[in-house]
Amino acid sequence: MTRTLILRPATASDLAAVDALLARAYPRLLKADYPPSVLVTAVPIIALARPELVACGTYYVVESGGVVVGAGGWTRTRHPQVGEVRHLVTDDRSTRQGIGRALLTRIIGEAAAAGVRLLDCLSTRTAVPFYQAMGFVVLGPCEIALRPGITFPAIRMQRRL
Repeated sequence: MTRTLILRPATASDLAAVDALLARAYPRLLKADYPPSVLVTAVPIIALARPELVACGTYYVVESGGVVVGAGGWTRTRHPQVGEVRHLVTDDRSTRQGIGRALLTRIIGEAAAAGVRLLDCLSTRTAVPFYQAMGFVVLGPCEIALRPGITFPAIRMQRRL
């Protein structure tokens, strides 16, 4: 049975659904690549969607049967030709079904149409192969400061548009 996926711009009313997706998917998706000490401190922070991001107009959700199964977007940095991929996630029960690819293809296309020439990405260790398959190159490891004393190990990546 083929399911219908709807990719659309997120709105402020999607915040709870995106939060639920992040809270459900991140612990399961990241488990193989991060120690429990990182997961227990960082996941409760990174699994909260930022309301201003969800409602910014360049953040999207993918729905299947009225349920949000993917989310992600981009924002422009201080440099007008540089954008940043933001909070991209696929439901852990729906990986490898084209949801992440559809989201990132939309992000790349819209960012390029807006004059962005370089997309930055702070990837989880888990998502590096996905981003590489989408044309991103690894620049190296980095630490994202989440709160005083709490960091999250990530991989900085870029893609020219």
